[in-house]
This record gives sequence, C-alpha cells and structure tokens, in this order.
Amino acid sequence: MELESDELVSVLPIHYSDSLSPNVHVHQFPLLNRPLQVPPSAAASGKRIRARVKPVSRRIEIHVPADARPEVWNREKSKGLGTAQREDDREKNQEDRQLKQKEVEEPRLTDSRLRSDPIPQCGAYVLGVVRDGRLHLVPISETHQFRPTLTYLDIMSRKARHSRGGESDSESDDGPPPDPDEALPAVTAPKKEKRAAEAKEVQVSARRSGDDKILQGGMSTARREMLLAIRAEEDEPWQPVQFCDGEAEDTTQVFESIFSRNDGPLECKTEMTSYLKSI
Repeated sequence: MELESDELVSVLPIHYSDSLSPNVHVHQFPLLNRPLQVPPSAAASGKRIRARVKPVSRRIEIHVPADARPEVWNREKSKGLGTAQREDDREKNQEDRQLKQKEVEEPRLTDSRLRSDPIPQCGAYVLGVVRDGRLHLVPISETHQFRPTLTYLDIMSRKARHSRGGESDSESDDGPPPDPDEALPAVTAPKKEKRAAEAKEVQVSARRSGDDKILQGGMSTARREMLLAIRAEEDEPWQPVQFCDGEAEDTTQVFESIFSRNDGPLECKTEMTSYLKSI
C-alpha cells in the first residue's frame, strides 16, 4: 500500500529581523494559573506592576500588587510579613529606593514578588509571527522562568527560634517517641578516663571580616564558586525598569518594530562544514 504524500497547503516567504537583538526574552510562569495583571482592587487605587533587573547576574523581579480586599487579605499579618521582607532586603542589600517614606515608617507586605531563573537554551530559539502571508522570525536571546520568592519567611523563622530560647531545629527535634511495646535499651555508665587526653597542636589564624579569603579554607571549589556568585549577585544593585502590559501603547510600538521591512533575499554567510561541525 503506497502512502499519499502530504498536500502542500501554502508557501510563506520568511523574513528574519534582529533589530531588537539581544533584548527579546521568553518569560515563563509555570505556577501562575491566571493572567499576569493587577487585581481590580489594587488597580482601583492606582497601583501598577513594577519590575527591576540585575543585568550582570541576569536576574529579573516582577512585583505584582496584592489583592488587599478584607475577605482575602489579613492586614495585621501583612505588617509582620512586610517587616521581615524589609529586613531581608536590608541584609542582602536589595532595598527598593523608590519606596515612599510612609511605607518605610510602617512596612507592610503590599505585593508578591516573582523572581526569574535563567534556563539554558538548547540550540537557537526564535519567535515566529505570521502576518500578511509572511513568516517573521526574531531571535530569542534568553529564557527565564518566574516563581514566587519567599525568602523573608526565613527571617520570621529565625526570629521564632530566638523567641523560643535560641534552639535550632536540630536541637529541638528529638525524633519520634519510643515504642511502648519495645524493651528499653540498657544504659551503661561511661568509663572513667584512665589517662589525660593527649595534647594536640592547633593552628589559629586571624582573618578580616568580609575578606574573600575566608571562603577558601576547608571548602570545595564548587561550593566556594557558588558562594562567590551569590555574594556578587547580592552586591549588584537593582535597576528599575518599566513594566508594560499587552494593552499599553509602548508594547504596541515594540511589537510593530519586530517585523522586517526589507524584501531583499537573505544571504547565508555560514559554510556548510561549519554548520555541520556546530551540530
């Protein structure tokens, strides 16, 4: 039985445009089950989505205003969470300089933060848009996945442990209770030391606080590089960027700029041998 060949439906001319390169990213929100937009109650009070970026660390944060309706939002708890968030930002040198003085005096959790993680790209990614019978291709430079960041909860957990007397999680966890059906293990008294402990030589060196050499003693290379990368990211200041939704005028202008206006043929400057070696 011979299989019929697929029918050719249409032929689309391809236009390639890199006018916005390398500023075209793909942003994914795997945990978001609704559109990324301001809640109606927050929009009525004039709140907007804000964003900031660390270009060197390739880190992006999006701040979405919270739905502060009394039936879904606890105002008293937001004060404690806001204080912890402000302290967490201060420890990591990530304070938002655009906060109003009123918010500084009485910190409150007013938004949810979505922080990006860069995703490695396997090959070359492009954005394809079909318009007026033409396929327009735009190269994509980076792919990011955004998830909520709740690092301020560590501050609250640390304060809770201090309020209980400074017990750590390992010290306060005594394990499961014993089984009443099992016999208790025999307890033997420790033997007395017959001779004094042998003297051991200990070397002590003073190190200046904040010096990078403090990370070099007794630590693997991978862990040391990870800690240095975390420190470099925390030291890099945030740069505010303007967030525009799909209905904004600026978004429409940027969308129109991705389409190529050149009708000339594309010229391939890559040799066949170089292309095969890169696969």
